[in-house]
Order: sequence, then C-alpha cells, then structure tokens
Amino acid sequence: MPDNFIYGDDWASVYERITSMRGRIAEADETVAFLEQHCNGGNALELGIGNGRVAVPLSARGVRVEGIDNSESMLRLLASRSNVVKAWQGDIANFTLTSCYNTVYCIYNTFMQLFTREAQIACFQSAESVLAEDGILVIEIDVPALDGFVNGQKTTILHIDDENTFLRADVHDSLKQNLVSSFLLFSGTSVRRLAQPVRYVYHQELDTMAECVGLELAERWEDWAGGAFTQASTRHISVYRRAVL
Repeated sequence: MPDNFIYGDDWASVYERITSMRGRIAEADETVAFLEQHCNGGNALELGIGNGRVAVPLSARGVRVEGIDNSESMLRLLASRSNVVKAWQGDIANFTLTSCYNTVYCIYNTFMQLFTREAQIACFQSAESVLAEDGILVIEIDVPALDGFVNGQKTTILHIDDENTFLRADVHDSLKQNLVSSFLLFSGTSVRRLAQPVRYVYHQELDTMAECVGLELAERWEDWAGGAFTQASTRHISVYRRAVL
C-alpha cells in the first residue's frame, strides 16, 4: 500500500457528487470564512487541494491560494474551475518550496490518507518549513470511530436518497492504526467501488507530531463554526503555531 493514496479517475468522476451528498459543499462557506479570518489577508497553501472545493472560494475572497495534490485527475478538475489558484502535482508528505505562507491547511481527512506514521510526521515537517514566522497549520480530521467492528470488519451506510445509496466497508488493522475502506456507490442500476486506505490518528497523537517539529496547539474546534470540541465530537479542526521558546 503506498504511503500517499492517489485519487484516480474513478474518484474524480464522482467526487463532487459524493462531497455534496456528505454535506461538504454546503459547508464550504463556513470553512472558507474560518480560513480567511486566520489568513489575515495573507496567503495560503492547501495540502491535497483536490478540485478546489475550498481553495476557489477562498481565493475569491482575496486570499492568494496555492496547492499541492498527487492526483492529476483532481488537478484537472481544479483547472476547469479556476485559472487563478496555482497548484501542482506532488507529495504532501515531502515537498520543498521557496515561498512562505500565513496559513497551511489540510482538510477533509486528507491527512489520514498518509498511510504511515512516518509519512504523517514528514507532512508536519514539510508544512512547518513553509510557514511564515507567525503562520498557522490547520488540520481537519475525524475522531476515530472504532465501535461496531466484528473480526476487524465493519460496513456503514453513509447516505441514502431517492437516487443514491453510499456505503463504506472497512477492514481494520489495529496494530498499524490502518483502515482500508471500500466505498460502494449505488446509483440507479450502476455500482462503483472506490478504494481509500487511511491511517487514523487521535488528537493527542496529532499534537505530539506537531511538537516533534516545533509546533504547538493553539485552538481546537468541533466544526468550522467554532463549536466546542467535546467527548461527543466526531471530528476536530486543530490549529497549530510555532512553539514559544
């Protein structure tokens, strides 16, 4: 299994439909407002920019946005939406840039697509290397939901409407904190199988990774609207700054 999962043509062709079904297109305005406020009129780098769901409207608010993605198919979707947002194909775990950014952000569980702890730490290192002196790193990931597994397997219904049924079948490797997921999209008489491997991370481990590269937690929220992060939260938005010596 590669460290950095690549969305192929199968994902790109249905990505907007799936993100709409999961409520992520409707939520984009809140995400953009949060990031714009934290950019303070500066610039931003998105790790795993995808089709520009957030980068394009953030750019429209005057933030200079650039991005990295390892999928050529997703970058083509971005290019079809905007000629203002600069993006290039690359590995979000290992990159070197000459520019510095007020905000680096990695959202919608993209960080967990780095399939090993080493790759995840490398992502922190690369992000820290391009932060402006007072810059921030923003990461959005789900809280691991590991209940309901039987013999290391679980199937979850993610969405049902008049046209679509969207399921996820997970295989769990607890020793490596890995989930290998098969997403099944039933639409009319067609069925698509979409693969996605992830390494889940609890927020405490995420904080430790940040500390390894000289960053510390500045804020943590349940959602982009600023809800409090609690034991009942199913995800978190974590904001890191350089540690004060």
